Amino acid sequence: MIEAENLTKRYGDKTAVDDLTFTVAPGRVTGFLGPNGAGKSTTMRLLLGLDRPDRGDARIHGRHYRDLNAPMRVVGALLEARAVHTGRSAYNHLLCLAQTQGIGRKRVDEVVELVGLTGAARKRAGGFSLGMGQRLGIAAALLGDPSVLILDEPVNGLDPEGIVWIRTLMQHLAAEGRTVFVSSHLMNEMAVTAEHLIVIGRGRLIADCSTEEFIERSTEKTVIVRSPDAARLAALVTAEGGGAVPDGDGLLTVTHMEAPRVGELAAAEGIVLHELTPTRGSLESAFMELTRDSVEYGAAGAGAPVPAAVPAQEGETR
Repeated sequence: MIEAENLTKRYGDKTAVDDLTFTVAPGRVTGFLGPNGAGKSTTMRLLLGLDRPDRGDARIHGRHYRDLNAPMRVVGALLEARAVHTGRSAYNHLLCLAQTQGIGRKRVDEVVELVGLTGAARKRAGGFSLGMGQRLGIAAALLGDPSVLILDEPVNGLDPEGIVWIRTLMQHLAAEGRTVFVSSHLMNEMAVTAEHLIVIGRGRLIADCSTEEFIERSTEKTVIVRSPDAARLAALVTAEGGGAVPDGDGLLTVTHMEAPRVGELAAAEGIVLHELTPTRGSLESAFMELTRDSVEYGAAGAGAPVPAAVPAQEGETR
């Protein structure tokens, strides 16, 4: 379990994290979302003891990271995949880390295979593509078989097959009862990966709830209706306080009214419906709506066996 209590961190007159409190529970993937400059990376650094808070506290399994006797066996972290000695091979990089924690070569072999780097393990890490570098960083995070994972943008640079692989891996690790805390800017990916979300903006907590609840409470629901008598139905919807936007070919987008009520209005007036489809908002639209006032940098106007690795692809971006 990860606990942040009233975390506050300032750099000069800039408050990066502002009285932030949350808990990351084991057994599920928790997504960590926020606009650029929201304080996500700073928060992760505070959790890992890489920065000291000006106020508040951060604990992992009830202890400060600095007090863990063998931290890699408790916490696996990926903050910067490129933080490797570029002259070392991927294997020797992992072996060096393992030796600092009393971890044997067998585990190094296991994580190399797990992340799909078997064919590249003896190559210098400095020549790796961005995607292969991410795989190496994930291997390092998994090296101690930790119960807690803190991952900052783990899908960055991975190709589509690699993204599916890391998603499946994170969900599998969470299902084993581990704590998985992952940040990402890829809303569509978080929507299918994370069961729970912690969303921050300008260093403050915006939401701490299930992914489904976040989407449901933050976006306006609509109903797609198709009828040969769309104009008359639109008038009925409007008269009852709903909104109806025509889109040609008898199509209406209805807001502020549930699908059953639209169907009841149509039935009462003998209006034929060819389609009546309630739509659910997306995580992306919910995120944009809820963090609109927190955007700092915007453009003008804008244990058990783990899933088999997907081998690293040459096409993974540099």
